Amino acid sequence: MRQIFLDTETTGLEHKLGHRIIEIAGVEMLNRRLTNRHFHRYLNPERDIDAGALSVHGISREFLRDKPRFADVAAEFLDFVRGAELVIHNAAFDVGFLNAELALLDMAPVDTVCHAVRDTLRLAKDLHPGKKNNLNALCERYGVDNSHRTLHGALLDAEILAEVYLAMTRGQESLIIELGDDHASRAETARKMSSAGPRRALQVKRASQEEIAEHQQVLTAIEKASKGKCLWLRSESSG
Repeated sequence: MRQIFLDTETTGLEHKLGHRIIEIAGVEMLNRRLTNRHFHRYLNPERDIDAGALSVHGISREFLRDKPRFADVAAEFLDFVRGAELVIHNAAFDVGFLNAELALLDMAPVDTVCHAVRDTLRLAKDLHPGKKNNLNALCERYGVDNSHRTLHGALLDAEILAEVYLAMTRGQESLIIELGDDHASRAETARKMSSAGPRRALQVKRASQEEIAEHQQVLTAIEKASKGKCLWLRSESSG
């Protein structure tokens, strides 16, 4: 699977108020391995930057004066993300800004170009309900080093997000692990089992007569409620 971990920095919080993207970055991952390919551009927004936004990312309008506009890099950006799954923390924010920029150019929304959009903030909330799930909190929770993150930056945040995502979804590795690695892992497991000595016999704890009777009562109730369609009862009878 090809994934692009994406982040943006903007002049403010609301694209509906005319705020623009000033930095955009994406890092590529293929089958859970970073490829070292990335897209990164600073952009001239052709407008002022809110003081609150400036305090977050530290990118000034003076620094951006000689940078390209979004229109200058739009085609290159879309080629980079085309067909990939976008992985974004608080995806609604970044996708909203991207689509606003694309709309100004009469171009289709970014989610029609990429394969899908995955929101890691929603994933984090599902995994850790009621806890802080911003990027700094997730770094602390999963042991990802973010000591160099003194200000927000799109490229740095995209790289950190990739590490956090791998940590959050580590249990899924077996679903997409490469065949060679899988064979090696199985061989190692078999070696450890063979060197561990004879196995202890499994102990089987059988149900008591009281438990069997209670089980039968439940099946009878299901049989009555389903009007003779209790498959479990049929299987027991045929057994």
